[in-house]
Amino acid sequence: MFDDDILIMKGQEILSVLDGREPEVIDIVRLAYMAHGLGDSSLPHSTFLRFPDNPRNRIIALPAYLGADFDVAGIKWVSSFPGNIEAGKDRASAVVILSSLATGRPEAILEGSIISAKRTAASAALAAQQLHKGRDATTTGLVGCGLIGFETVRFLLAARPDVERLLLFDMDAARAEQFKEKCAATFGRLEIEVAPSISAVLRAAPLVALATTAIQPHIPDLSECLPGSTILHVSLRDITPEAILACDNVVDDADHVSRAQTSIHLAEQLSGNRDFIRCTLADVLHGTVAPKPDPSRVTVFSPFGLGVLDIAVSKYVRDLGLQRGLGTVIDSFLPDFGVAKTAANYS
Repeated sequence: MFDDDILIMKGQEILSVLDGREPEVIDIVRLAYMAHGLGDSSLPHSTFLRFPDNPRNRIIALPAYLGADFDVAGIKWVSSFPGNIEAGKDRASAVVILSSLATGRPEAILEGSIISAKRTAASAALAAQQLHKGRDATTTGLVGCGLIGFETVRFLLAARPDVERLLLFDMDAARAEQFKEKCAATFGRLEIEVAPSISAVLRAAPLVALATTAIQPHIPDLSECLPGSTILHVSLRDITPEAILACDNVVDDADHVSRAQTSIHLAEQLSGNRDFIRCTLADVLHGTVAPKPDPSRVTVFSPFGLGVLDIAVSKYVRDLGLQRGLGTVIDSFLPDFGVAKTAANYS
C-alpha cells in the first residue's frame, strides 16, 4: 500500500480473521490494559452524540492512541439504537479508522461492531479470569441476550473452561429462548437454562455478566448474590448506586467510567467521592493489588469500554487481514497535495 491508499475491511472479513482467536484477543486486551495502566496511551474522553427527542439512541466517538508494542492511533464511531432490535436489526453499528503515526493520514477503515463486541467480551472474560481466579464458575449467569451477551459467553468459555452451566435471563422471554438455542448450537457442551428472573440468576451463579440495554439502574441490591460472587457489569447502568457502594468495585479507568450517568458515576454523585473504587483491572494485572482481598464480598467489574482496546484489536485485525490478502485497497483515496492545493486556489 502507498500512503495515499486505504484499506477497507468488511464485517465478514473481520469475522474470518478473528474466528477461533479468542485467546489471542484476550491477550491483546490484557496488554492494552497494562500499557494504558502505565500511562503509555492518550485517551480523551468519549464524546456522546445524543438526540433530544430520543434519549435511548446515541452515537459515541472514541479516539485513542496506544503505545508500547502497539504504536497505533485511531477512532471508533459507534452507534447504539436499541429500537433496531424490534425491527430485526442489530442494536449497534460502528466503524474504526486507523491513522498513520508518521503522516496522520487514515490507513484503514474497518467494520467496527464486531471488533467492539469482541473487545468488550474479551475485557469481561479477562476480568473473570483475574478477579474470579481460583473460584467456582461452574454455573455462570448472563442477563441480557444480545450480541454482546453472546460474545461474552464465547470469550468466557475461552477464559474459564470450567464453565459447565449457563443461566440466562432477558426481559423478552422469546429472545432468551432464541439465545438459548443459538448457544446450544454453537457451544454444544453447555447445559443452558432460561431463568425466571434476574434474582434467580444472582442467587444461583457466582459469576454473572450483565449485558443489557438499560439506561437506568434496575437492580436495587446484590444481597442475593452468593458470597464472593463476581459481577461483570458490562452494560454499566444496571446496578443502583447504593448497591455499588456496598460492593468491592474494580473498573477499567476511574476517570472514564465516572461519567455519562453510569452506576459508578451515580455512586460518585451519591457519596461525593470515588473512594469506593478499589482499583483498576490494570492494577490487578500488574500485581500491585490483590484480585479479591475479601473473599466474601461481591466484586463488581465496571468497564467503560476504552478506545485503546478498539484500536489494539483493530491493529491486530488489519495486520492479519493484510497478511491473508483480505480487504479492499482503494488506491489514491486521498487527494494529491498538489491537486488539492490548486483546487483550493480556485475555490
